Amino acid sequence: MKKYLFEIEDKVRDYECDLQGVVNNANYQHYMEHARHEFLGSLGENFSAMHDRGQDAFVSRVEIQYKNPLHSGERYLSCLNLKREGVKLVFLQDIYLLPERKLAARGIIDTVLVQDGKLTRGEFFDELLKKAEENNKQAHDR
Repeated sequence: MKKYLFEIEDKVRDYECDLQGVVNNANYQHYMEHARHEFLGSLGENFSAMHDRGQDAFVSRVEIQYKNPLHSGERYLSCLNLKREGVKLVFLQDIYLLPERKLAARGIIDTVLVQDGKLTRGEFFDELLKKAEENNKQAHDR
């Protein structure tokens, strides 16, 4: 498995599954969103505080490839990496079935930042990337 900037483990809940007994496709997007929010929290940020400062991050595009289904009660690992592309911060996200770490879904999520109602060039994303790199370096130094 490749290295990731952030990982969070969770469990599939019964109500997230459809009649076939597998996680409904929309819930993979929820899992990815939860990982992004937790990642932001790990950097000392949250959407409420950002909004209070006039900063709103929006998803501008989502692409998800479904590889292997998850089922009720199974544990999974939601992982992410980041890259900048122009004004966008792009999240490269993978979800793995645990414990075997079998790829369940892969996502590419583009986000943009609006400051006081106007699209930015993404300067705030540069700050986030710097914090993430510092956190990652500190974790590897331990």
